[in-house]
Amino acid sequence: MRLDFSSRLAAVAITAVTAIVTVGQTASAAPAGGDGKSFLGPLHNVSTIASTVPANGDVNPYGTALVEKSTGHLRRGNVLVSNFNNAANLQGTGTTLVQISPKGETRLFAQINPKKLPGPCPGGVGLTTALSILPGGWVVVGSLPTADGTSATAKAGCLIVLDKHGKVRETISGKGINGPWDMTAKSHGDKTELFVTNVLNGTVAGGGDVVRRGTVLRITLHRHDDRPPTRVATTVIGSGFAQKTDPAALVIGPTGVGLRDGTLYVADTENNRITAIPDALKRDNSAGPGRVVTTNEHLNGPLGLAIAPNGHILTVNAGDGNIVETTPRGRQVAVRTLDSSGTPPGAGALFGLAVAQNPDRVYFVDDATNTLNLLSRH
Repeated sequence: MRLDFSSRLAAVAITAVTAIVTVGQTASAAPAGGDGKSFLGPLHNVSTIASTVPANGDVNPYGTALVEKSTGHLRRGNVLVSNFNNAANLQGTGTTLVQISPKGETRLFAQINPKKLPGPCPGGVGLTTALSILPGGWVVVGSLPTADGTSATAKAGCLIVLDKHGKVRETISGKGINGPWDMTAKSHGDKTELFVTNVLNGTVAGGGDVVRRGTVLRITLHRHDDRPPTRVATTVIGSGFAQKTDPAALVIGPTGVGLRDGTLYVADTENNRITAIPDALKRDNSAGPGRVVTTNEHLNGPLGLAIAPNGHILTVNAGDGNIVETTPRGRQVAVRTLDSSGTPPGAGALFGLAVAQNPDRVYFVDDATNTLNLLSRH
């Protein structure tokens, strides 16, 4: 189900992307130069893999994570997808994760019962774009729940931890977790660092006005063999991000995050820019909203974010159906149209994305069609 984002997001860069009318065109003929070759350059084909709607009718696929290793019910090369809305299309009420193979075989990985959680999750379950798979097959997914699909009833939520068989084993809440919206993870040894954006710090009370209190948390987990990982530290490494409630999008705030060489890149959706938080793995204080990497041009409300194999930053737009490639030095070097339906074309369709190699390709969910799709060479 498409979400119609605010007219501001839909209009910010429409004029900038008028040259991008079909899949495979680039926004600029300028080469990547010293920033290396474009990752999106050879990728021209968009195809649909499968529907993301499970038997219970959940819609609005948000989170997208590639399974790197087979374990339990997880199969290497498959894509895990979380759903944000229930069958009645109420935002913040989706409870399912589906696993889809590259050939389009779909199976339910988990259906989470809000009444049978093993720990606190203020407000219940509404699965967001925050989705990561940790070593050992532990799956962490964010929950930003509502009672009736409106921002007025949105609650703090939590991170829900499932094992490799899709069974909920624990929840992680409080200590700054307040509307976990997106996430990335970095693991080493028996430790994992989760980087989580939060969009509900004073947002509901703002009543639609911009509130500059969005945060990025680094949550340190200690992993065990068969027991759920335990939280050992929570650090605010980013703060002051713009956020607001929106009747169509529920909430707009800092969304996608991606880590490269110790720097965390953040999709600052409301301000239509990408920012960078340095020393993200080690810093013990907030960098505020971070250093501005790039703004406007082909960005149009960036949501999902991923780091390409060449180190470039990939973001998908809320205001149109485009994916944008930006170098760490801030050059926007390529654009592809992934969805051109609706008015404005592609608005509200794109959220999570996941990058795969050998061959290079990008998996992405499309809320206009409730499908998992693929951007590839052929």
